[in-house]
Amino acid sequence: MPHAIAPTLRLQSCGAGVQSTVLALMAAEGLLPRLDGVVFADTGWEPAQVYAQVDRLAAVLADAGIPMYRVSAGNLRTDSLDPTHRFASVPYYVRNPDGTDGMGRRQCTAEYKLKPINRKVRELLGAAPPLYRRVPAGRVAEQWIGFSTDEIHRVSDHDRLSYVRKRYPLLELGMSRKDCLRWLVARGWGSTVKSACIGCPFHGNAQWRAMRDQHPDEWADAIAFDTAIRKGGARGLPLHGQAFLHRSRIPLALAPIDRVTRGEWADRSPDIFDALAELGDPDGCSPYGCRSGAAVAA
Repeated sequence: MPHAIAPTLRLQSCGAGVQSTVLALMAAEGLLPRLDGVVFADTGWEPAQVYAQVDRLAAVLADAGIPMYRVSAGNLRTDSLDPTHRFASVPYYVRNPDGTDGMGRRQCTAEYKLKPINRKVRELLGAAPPLYRRVPAGRVAEQWIGFSTDEIHRVSDHDRLSYVRKRYPLLELGMSRKDCLRWLVARGWGSTVKSACIGCPFHGNAQWRAMRDQHPDEWADAIAFDTAIRKGGARGLPLHGQAFLHRSRIPLALAPIDRVTRGEWADRSPDIFDALAELGDPDGCSPYGCRSGAAVAA
């Protein structure tokens, strides 16, 4: 619920997916309280469709007088393969030398989304340059996060910050992801692709297939990256086993992505809103909620 004391600023952490797009548009239309800004964290490796969505949303927000701030901690793809760059672990699927399976730690969301967003929030609250570390006393941001009712389990206070009060407007409105899809369709917004890096290991088979069949340049990029990370990232000790982007722990070019998973079959129905939801892939990466894993703390 909203805090009794009015915040200094009201900001939204935006992943440019379905839920965060609905929040931003509701604020632009005046259906929710006015936002002082929307913050989008760019990993540098988003699909072209996501960048197009961000541009479209930024234009609508600008017409409503709401600025969109695009922040970045660098290019995740380039940094992952650069031995001179600070290491941030990506959750690759690992095949150990003894044949057992493992998985890398997930630090990419915290490093490339949460940290740059929190830095921008501190800057907007008046923290001094160049590091923007200390927020002046008494200044607090109400930070909107686009969790819908089907994601209530992702709400967490583990990463509580003194200068932030989290708010979840979609939960207050009782809106699910399907409700958000209906809302977008009713306004002629159309489909909204999920925000996730081109080479995200949490892609499901349906998303890998769509990339292969509809975006061959991005598919080639993902295959090249998958080949390059076979011994892990460029920093730290090399893996004794092998790392892969696909959950089968087979090179992406050979992985069984044409297999329709049980989850995908279960989700198939004549409901147009299920179809728009990109069936079978609960993946997508957004600030505070990589949708294929547990909530991430900064």
